[in-house]
Amino acid sequence: MSRTIADLGFARLKNPLMPASGCFGWGREYSQLYDLKVLGAVVTKAVTPEPRSGNPGPRVVETPGGMLNAIGLENSGLQGALAEELPWLQEQGVPILVNVAGRKVGDYVQVAEALGDQDLLGLELNLSCPNVREGGISFGTDANTVYKLVSQVRRVSPLPLVVKLTPNITDITEPARGAEAGGADALTLINTLRGMAIDVRTRRPILGNVSGGLSGSAIKPVALSLVWQAAKAVSIPIIGCGGIAQVGDVVEFLLAGAAAVQVGSATFADPLLLPRLVKDLEAWVEQEDCSVKELVGAAHC
Repeated sequence: MSRTIADLGFARLKNPLMPASGCFGWGREYSQLYDLKVLGAVVTKAVTPEPRSGNPGPRVVETPGGMLNAIGLENSGLQGALAEELPWLQEQGVPILVNVAGRKVGDYVQVAEALGDQDLLGLELNLSCPNVREGGISFGTDANTVYKLVSQVRRVSPLPLVVKLTPNITDITEPARGAEAGGADALTLINTLRGMAIDVRTRRPILGNVSGGLSGSAIKPVALSLVWQAAKAVSIPIIGCGGIAQVGDVVEFLLAGAAAVQVGSATFADPLLLPRLVKDLEAWVEQEDCSVKELVGAAHC
């Protein structure tokens, strides 16, 4: 049995590595560089009921230790996903988590219901995007709202539900418990931290949206801490995300309590990072004579 098998409770993956939503599109560009089947799973760009054009530019700016983005969930909408993107990705033979977003609870229900008969690993409910004025983070900061939204989606969808929560909150354990009580099968922690940058020459915010989401190595300590806290508060698996760029980062998240991990903005600088991390993790667990399963939550012991 492979040492790198990851157990998400509702599914077992060949390894715990997957791209973070929004950093991989639907995988078309990356598929030109390597076989997507080497990954444990692929997480898609967000899908909303209707097409979205996203935020005005500039949308991305580098910062020390990371980057700010304010894309605004630009996507071709549910019909675009069903007609063009999803059929192509399903042909690649890799487990798929479709990220779902919306302005109101009914948007999540609509998309989840429409995807219910698709061959998917599950749905990732985006309750955490800091770059939209309606929906996103506003859903993830209140435990009762999280519970109600997840409960309503649970009623219409037979697929496993992974809830992506925001770090922009005082106590992560409250929405984590709300998601679990509402029927979530797993959590993704974390999305980006809210931040901004100002051009000192123009004396204006650089991003067209004024603020955006901070990602990259700068947020890894925050992400690790929140995964640690959530792992002690809930019994469902956690997918860790935030600042992962090398195999040691992957192992840290596993030790903190994550069953799998997502890699985001680091893949912009190195498009071949994910397949290399797969190989690096295989070598690491072989050298240490352990398995991914043995690492999960081991730092809590």
